[in-house]
Amino acid sequence: MAQRFGGRHSPGGPPGGEAPGAFRGKRRTRAGGRVNLLFFAPVPFALTAFGQEPVGLALNLGAFALLILAAWLTREGILAQEAYEARTISRRPAIPRKLFASVLTGVGLFVGGYAPGASLLDPVIFAALGFVLHLFAFGPDPMRDKGMEGVDRHQSDRVARAVDEAERHLAAMKDAILRAGDRQLEARVDRFQATAREMFRTVERDPRDLTAARRYLGVYLLGARDATVQFADLYGRTRDAKVRADYEALLGDLETNFAARTRTLLQDNRAALDVEIEVLRERLQREGIRPETEGTP
Repeated sequence: MAQRFGGRHSPGGPPGGEAPGAFRGKRRTRAGGRVNLLFFAPVPFALTAFGQEPVGLALNLGAFALLILAAWLTREGILAQEAYEARTISRRPAIPRKLFASVLTGVGLFVGGYAPGASLLDPVIFAALGFVLHLFAFGPDPMRDKGMEGVDRHQSDRVARAVDEAERHLAAMKDAILRAGDRQLEARVDRFQATAREMFRTVERDPRDLTAARRYLGVYLLGARDATVQFADLYGRTRDAKVRADYEALLGDLETNFAARTRTLLQDNRAALDVEIEVLRERLQREGIRPETEGTP
C-alpha cells in the first residue's frame, strides 16, 4: 500500500519539524551494511559447487552453509550487543554469538579452501585470516555484566523480566500501527515508546522502583498494545477521523502519565538519597567526626 509522506515540509506535517522526542534515545543500528554483505560473500561457493565432482560439491556447499550461519550469528550478536548497551543494568549475552561467528567464518573458509590431496597450509591461512579479520571487524561480545555491582541479583532479575515483557508490548504496538499506514501515527507511537523507555531505564537504575512502576510496565502497556491492535484494524478499513483522534488522545494521556510517573520515581530516588546522606551525617557526628570548615586553622 502506498503511504503518504509525513515529513517536516509535507502538507499536514507537524509544525517545526518532527515531533519532539520522535527520535529521542534512538541510535542507528549496526546490524546492516557490512553485516548484510556477509550474506552475499558466500554466494560464489554455491554458484561454483554444481560444476564439480561430488567431493568438491560437498565442500563448496558446506562452506556456503557455514558462512551463511556465521553471517546470521553476526547479525544476532550485534543486535544482542545493542540491547545490552541500551540498558543501564544488563547481563552479558548468554551466548557469545559474534565469537562463534568468527570461528564459523574461519571453519567455512578452511572448508572452502580445502582440496583433497593438496597442502593444508592454504586453507589454514584462510581460516586464520577469516577468524582474525571477522573478530577485528565486528569486535568481541560483551563478556561482563554491566551495572550489577552492589545490585541485588534477585531484584535485578525481576526488573529484567518486567522490562522484557514491556518491550514485547512496545514491539507489538509498533507492528500493529504499521498496519494503519499512517506515518504521523507511527511517529506518535515512537514518541510514546521513547517516554516509556525512560521509565524502563529509571527502574533499571533503581530496582526498588519496580513495585511502583509494575502496573505501568504490565497492565497499562498491555492495554495500550490491545488498543493499538484494535485501532489499526479498524482505522485501516474505515479511515474514520474520529477514531484517529480518540487514539491520538489516548497516546497523549499515556505519554503524560508515564512521564509524570517517571518524574515521581526520580523525585523519590532523590528523597531517598537525601535521607541516606542525612543519616550518615548524623552517624558521623555521633562518632565525634566533624567536617573541617574551609579557612579553619
